[in-house]
Amino acid sequence: MSHTEPSVPPRIPARIAAVIPAAGRGLRLGPGAPKALRSLNGTPMLVHAVRAMARSRAVSLVVVVAPPEGAAEVRTLLDGHALAARGTTEVIVVPGGETRQESVRLGLAALPGDVTGVLVHDAARPLVPVDTVDAVAAAVRDGAPAVVPALPVSDTVKEVGPSADGGPEPVVATLERARLRAVQTPQGFDRGTLLEAHEKVALEGEGATDDAGMVERLGVEVVVVPGHEEAFKVTRPLDLVLAEAVLARRRANDGF
Repeated sequence: MSHTEPSVPPRIPARIAAVIPAAGRGLRLGPGAPKALRSLNGTPMLVHAVRAMARSRAVSLVVVVAPPEGAAEVRTLLDGHALAARGTTEVIVVPGGETRQESVRLGLAALPGDVTGVLVHDAARPLVPVDTVDAVAAAVRDGAPAVVPALPVSDTVKEVGPSADGGPEPVVATLERARLRAVQTPQGFDRGTLLEAHEKVALEGEGATDDAGMVERLGVEVVVVPGHEEAFKVTRPLDLVLAEAVLARRRANDGF
């Protein structure tokens, strides 16, 4: 009597998309264009960020969430630059909301049904290396519901309380540095987990600036992979100087 093994359906590989919220104004860089559209080595930071996601072979789609009234202009901007995409990476642009949280939610709503993993990346981190993107995507594909790239903290970090009458802030505690990490992006998620977080976690004011923090509120474990020093956030004018220096070194070393 012959024995027939039960058929096992083929495993469908995860399709991963990146969502880049770029609808903010970035006031800490001063007046002018939104931060994501500020020039870095003659190219808008947003274009650098899209290129960083598109260079990863794990990312097949990049969704750029533009200022609510500026989606057409952002589409034109991206069309005017070579995005250095690998393979068939697609880039789409959708209008965002008033807060980062709303913009990420709108980016998620634009994803096709076959996307199972999502990377959420700050447009203000334009120089994240492809190895970091790949490491986050690999952790999501291996089953992590939420993963963040992070670096050890080099400074001593103190918790402070409110100051009295505008005076010096009192130190409440000195945190254990060995247990602290500075979190970067892209942050990676199982799509269902991130959708649930955006449906259930309602935050006031500016909303969530860290999607992994929303997932933590669900009681879901978030894991850490090594980040990279070049994935820093361009927030202040001095950061632009550092970013230009990184690009100059890349051009000299790699012809990038």
